Amino acid sequence: MEELLEMANKVCDEAEVYSIEQNHRPVTFKNAKIHDVDSKFQSGISLRVLKNGKIGFAYTRNLLEREELLRNAVDSLKGGVAADYAFPFTRSIAELDTYDSSVEKISGADLVEECKRVCDILKSRTGGEISVSAFTYTENIRITNSSGTDVAGKTGMFGVYAGSVFPGSATGIWRVSLRKGFEKMPDELLDQIADVYTRSLDVVEPKGGKMKVMFMPNSMLTLNWRILSGTSSKSVYDKTSPVADKMGQQVFSEKLTIVDDPLDDSRPGARAFDDEGVACSPLTLVDRGVLKSFYYDLHYASKLGAKATGHGYKSAQWGGDPISLKPVPSLSHMSIRPGRESYWDLVKLIDRGIIMEGALGAHSGNIPNGDYSVGANPGLYVEDGKIIGRVKGTMIAGNIYETLNDVVAVGDTLYHASFGGWVPAVLLDGVSVATKG
Repeated sequence: MEELLEMANKVCDEAEVYSIEQNHRPVTFKNAKIHDVDSKFQSGISLRVLKNGKIGFAYTRNLLEREELLRNAVDSLKGGVAADYAFPFTRSIAELDTYDSSVEKISGADLVEECKRVCDILKSRTGGEISVSAFTYTENIRITNSSGTDVAGKTGMFGVYAGSVFPGSATGIWRVSLRKGFEKMPDELLDQIADVYTRSLDVVEPKGGKMKVMFMPNSMLTLNWRILSGTSSKSVYDKTSPVADKMGQQVFSEKLTIVDDPLDDSRPGARAFDDEGVACSPLTLVDRGVLKSFYYDLHYASKLGAKATGHGYKSAQWGGDPISLKPVPSLSHMSIRPGRESYWDLVKLIDRGIIMEGALGAHSGNIPNGDYSVGANPGLYVEDGKIIGRVKGTMIAGNIYETLNDVVAVGDTLYHASFGGWVPAVLLDGVSVATKG
């Protein structure tokens, strides 16, 4: 990396070298039987160069041909992509506990055994089709640039994703457990899968209308996607954010506090620096419903005359290989502050409503405007504080800047969400629900 950086400095104004190594070992059980055992290792180097106010980019899987990588990055400058910022000089980063060496000692047999244990428990309690995955993941990242930054970090995690699928469907009740080292999937999560599943086996057809809707982590992407869009510096610059001029104003219910804290190393995946080498720090986006801040990468911070907040990540809407991606504003550690009610306490607060255990089409609707229209996949119908059954062909629709102003309660437990953050269950009122009934 040092040699590549030195070469790039000779022909460009500034340069940045990004290196990543990823090791992913998953084991999958389907219908309570072993389905797949895999192991994936990949690594790569990407190079960004700045020259005459333009930026160039190239990447490779190895450094056997440094000259070719540099030539490709320099050639891409011809695209004329403007970059009116400099690469940062990051003097120091937070010391985090992000890596437990025991994660690399977890064997394939250990993963299989945990999957089998979870399958046996859920099979005996639900009788449904059981699917379970267990995996280990480690990641090494290093970033060095011509400004003097040289930062590196290693993370590791062990995870279990388990669910019981409803008969004749592709939907079910799912929960995920993520830890820095090996820990069996907690009984609390297994109990919740089994209890919720057995109470929602019957298919019901209630009437639609406006009612309470409880979003669970697997459906929270519906709301979070729109929160991320509204508070992004890119949306502010593009003039598509409905809250661009509402800093310091109430935009959501006072029951909602939304933060991004990459330094919280009590959970796996904490980061001391983003993918541009900018030091990370906690950021409060919404405090008791009041908009407090937007989040910035280097590019949009420069465009808007702001300071980069350490939120430039190599991410994309539909995932992707970080080596081939360029940093964009992204929240990868977003969390909604938990409330006081347990899962079943929240259910008891529903006189009539739907529990969104999953969402079909979370990307549909006008995301920048905050609109959503998604299918319940699955959706559970509740009356008088009790789960009556599950619904089919049910849609919910609304706008987050309306529905998130009518929050009944927030759950007391944080769950890992599909977009990478940690969220509680959130119970809303007055949501439009369309059903077959």
